[in-house]
Amino acid sequence: MKSSKNSRVNRREFVSTASAIGAAMFIPAARGVAAEKPAILGGTPVRQGGFPGWPRVTEADVQAVLEVVRSGQWYRSRFVPKFEEVYAELNQAKFCIATASGTTALYCSLGALGVGPGDEVIIPPYTFMATLTVVLQHYALPVFVDSDRETFLMDPAKLEAAITDRTAAIIPVHIGGNVCDMDRILAIAQKHNIPVIGDACQAHLAEWRGKSVGSWGTTGCYSFQLSKNLCSGEGGAILTNDEEMADKCFGFHNCARKRVPSSSFVYRLGRNTNARMTEFQAALLLTQMEGIKERAQLRSSNAEYLSSMLREIPGIYPARMYEGCTRNAYHLYMFRFVSDEFGGMSRVQFLRALRAEGVPASAGYSPLNKEQFLLDALNSRGYVRVYGQAAIRSWPERNQCPENDKLCEEGVWLGQNVLLASREDMELIAKAVAKIRAHAGDIAKV
Repeated sequence: MKSSKNSRVNRREFVSTASAIGAAMFIPAARGVAAEKPAILGGTPVRQGGFPGWPRVTEADVQAVLEVVRSGQWYRSRFVPKFEEVYAELNQAKFCIATASGTTALYCSLGALGVGPGDEVIIPPYTFMATLTVVLQHYALPVFVDSDRETFLMDPAKLEAAITDRTAAIIPVHIGGNVCDMDRILAIAQKHNIPVIGDACQAHLAEWRGKSVGSWGTTGCYSFQLSKNLCSGEGGAILTNDEEMADKCFGFHNCARKRVPSSSFVYRLGRNTNARMTEFQAALLLTQMEGIKERAQLRSSNAEYLSSMLREIPGIYPARMYEGCTRNAYHLYMFRFVSDEFGGMSRVQFLRALRAEGVPASAGYSPLNKEQFLLDALNSRGYVRVYGQAAIRSWPERNQCPENDKLCEEGVWLGQNVLLASREDMELIAKAVAKIRAHAGDIAKV
C-alpha cells in the first residue's frame, strides 16, 4: 500500500515519542512522561515557582557599603587595594588591577599593549558585544575565528589561518564559564609572538589544568556586572603575572599614574583613560566573595547531573568541555537544540514550551560578525581612511563563520542561578525536556 503524507508524519511522531520515552528511563523524575500533556498544550508544568534569586544580598553587604559611605573616602584608598590583593590570590595571579567594568578591563588590556589603528585583533563570533566594541574603540580591525560548535568556543584549529603580520592580540573568550583550549591557543600565539588577552568575564573560578583561567596568557579580564557569579552591579578586573604589563594596565586605567610610588615606570601621556573601580564596588565584592567556592561547587555538581540526563535525550547536546578544563564556571548552562531531532519543532517553539514548564531559558547570542553596528563602524569615515575601501569591502567574506551561524540557530541557555537550585530541580528540568520531545509533533503544530 502506498504511504500517505499523514502516515509518514505519524510514524515520525511515533519515533520521536518512542525515543523520548526511552530517554525518560534515565531521568528519575520522568517516569510516564509520554502520558503527561505539556504545559504549552494545557497540561501541568513540571515546576512551579521561581529559581533562586540573584544577587544574594546579606547584612554584611549592607554594612560594607555603609562603612564606605561613612568614611567619606569613596576614591580608591582602602577597599580597592584590598580587593586587588584578595582577588589576585584567589586566582593564583601575581597582580590585579580593579577596573570599572569587564569592558574596561578588556579595553585597558588592549590599550596597555598599544593596540591601535592598522592593527588586527582576533576574537570569536559567539560572545557578548563588549569583546568586539573594545577592539573598535581602539580603531583596530576585528578578525573573527569560527566557533567550535560542540563547545561554543573559539575553534583552535582555525586560529592560525587568521593570523597576519598585523595581528596585535588574540582574545579567546571563555563563554558561559566554559574554558577555551588554552594549550593550543597559547602555543600558536607563542609561535607568532602575539599577546593573549583572556576574556574571562563569565568565568569566575574557572580553571585550565588546575589553574585559574585568568592566570593564563598576557592578561585575564573579569566582569562583576549584576548577573555574574561574583557581582557588584558593575566592576571589572585585570589579572596578570607580568609586572611590566601590570604597570602599563594600571597607568592606562588611572590617568597615567604609577602603580606603586617606587616604580620607575612612567606611562606615556595621551594613551590612557579613567576606568577606576570605586570603594563601593570593592567593599561589596569583598563581602560577596563569602561562599563563592561553595556556590561554584554547587553549580558544577548540578550541571554535571543535568548533563548526564540531557545527553540521553536525542536532539539535546550539552556544551562539551576540552580535556584541559578542570573547572567550568557555569555562568551559563549551555546546550544545543537540534530541530530535526525534535520532529521539526523550531527552537522558538521549544523555548516557549520549556518556559511553560517553569524552566527559564533563552536563545543566546546572534552572530556577532554580522551585527549591523559592526558593519556601520567598518564603513565609517575613520575605518575607511585607515584600512581603505578594498579591505573594508572584502572584510565580510574574510570573516565568514558558518559553524557559528549554525550554533546561533541551536543554542539554548539556562542562567547560573538555575544551577543554584536543588538536585531534584535538575531532574525536573530534564523531565520538562523529555516531555516536550515526547509531544514534539503536537507542539510543532501550535
